[in-house]
Amino acid sequence: MLENQKIRPAQVIGPLGEPLTLGSLPSATTTRWVVRRKAEVVAAVSGGLLSVDEACERYSLTLEEFTSWQRAVDRSGMPGLRVTRIKHYRDVYERQQRY
Repeated sequence: MLENQKIRPAQVIGPLGEPLTLGSLPSATTTRWVVRRKAEVVAAVSGGLLSVDEACERYSLTLEEFTSWQRAVDRSGMPGLRVTRIKHYRDVYERQQRY
């Protein structure tokens, strides 16, 4: 029975170096997704605080939307999550891949 239970950390390190717990994550009713909130959700999933499915269900996200946030953080860090700069960071990443 214990083999099937997932052990989750009580907290993980957030994008700004602060501890994140389930209680300190953005509200499940969040509609305005600023860079910090997106990065916190990505950090929570990366650290094992939430699964991808739980994050998508909790925040009413599609899998594609969440993975785009993850990809943006992996490629460009928190600035890559800025909606107004998506094209800029995509172009930078594509240039880096060519050379």
